[in-house]
Amino acid sequence: MSYIDENNKAKNEDLVFFIRVQYRCNSSWQGTIQWMDGKESSSFRSVLELGNLIDDAKRRASGNSEGSSGSKKWEDKEDVS
Repeated sequence: MSYIDENNKAKNEDLVFFIRVQYRCNSSWQGTIQWMDGKESSSFRSVLELGNLIDDAKRRASGNSEGSSGSKKWEDKEDVS
């Protein structure tokens, strides 16, 4: 995903996220994540969903749009009432 070169400068493969944890319930996190490079935002209901969103962003940044069909993706929008 990301690594530092010999001059301690981040390579352009770095993915930048802003994660806002709003609640901690049942030993998990709920909140929002913003993918700064992809200019997208999504909510997550667990650390597992958070990991799936980061994994999906990594796939999309590398040009690979294939992924597991059951995991949450950035395109998945949910209506919250």
